[in-house]
Amino acid sequence: MLLNKYIDHTKLGPAVLEKDIIKLCEEAKAYDFMSVCVNPNYVKTAKEALKGSSVLVCTVVGFPSGAHSTAAKAFETKQAVSDGADEIDMVISVGNLKDKKYDLVLEDIKAVVKAADGKLVKVILETCLLTKEEIVKACELTVEAKADFVKTSTGFSTGGATEEDIRLMRQTVGPNFGVKASGGVRNYEDAMTMINAGATRIGASSGIKIMENKGDKSNDSNTSY
Repeated sequence: MLLNKYIDHTKLGPAVLEKDIIKLCEEAKAYDFMSVCVNPNYVKTAKEALKGSSVLVCTVVGFPSGAHSTAAKAFETKQAVSDGADEIDMVISVGNLKDKKYDLVLEDIKAVVKAADGKLVKVILETCLLTKEEIVKACELTVEAKADFVKTSTGFSTGGATEEDIRLMRQTVGPNFGVKASGGVRNYEDAMTMINAGATRIGASSGIKIMENKGDKSNDSNTSY
């Protein structure tokens, strides 16, 4: 797969302006990234800005803490899909996972998958807050809930993706399930480390830098790695 198609070009945070989203979308079209990842209030803006391109619109649900009711996450998902979202990145309840309330974690993910109505769902584990055993369990629950991806991080907690965690996630979910590395992937070398460890998607605000770094190794930014 082409390197640019691994990248979810991301702009999240509380102070993002509409002009920032339009710029993000223009950049994503120029590099033909897989998607842009934006806050829910900008899904319609991104959808309009990307009209006529192959770039998808991804948004976040239960973000960034995951400590939202399941009903709220399901409603947020339905609204996002209605607004034009192609992919949903939801945050699990870390507290419920740590309390071993696995039935609640499972139902939480299932509710979002159902509300997404066939749209791709990535499940954010916030791996920096979890033990290795908890990462494995969260991955198993995600697979059981019939989501599409496990994802490391929101980028708003104490740490981001690590090679070790990506390898553990890939080992747990098997070869055919999505694994997204997000948080701290800032350049071509970081991206390739994650891809070689098993990531099939990269969430980054540094998508252009990743591709420009790659340009040092290749004259064609769309050359597969």
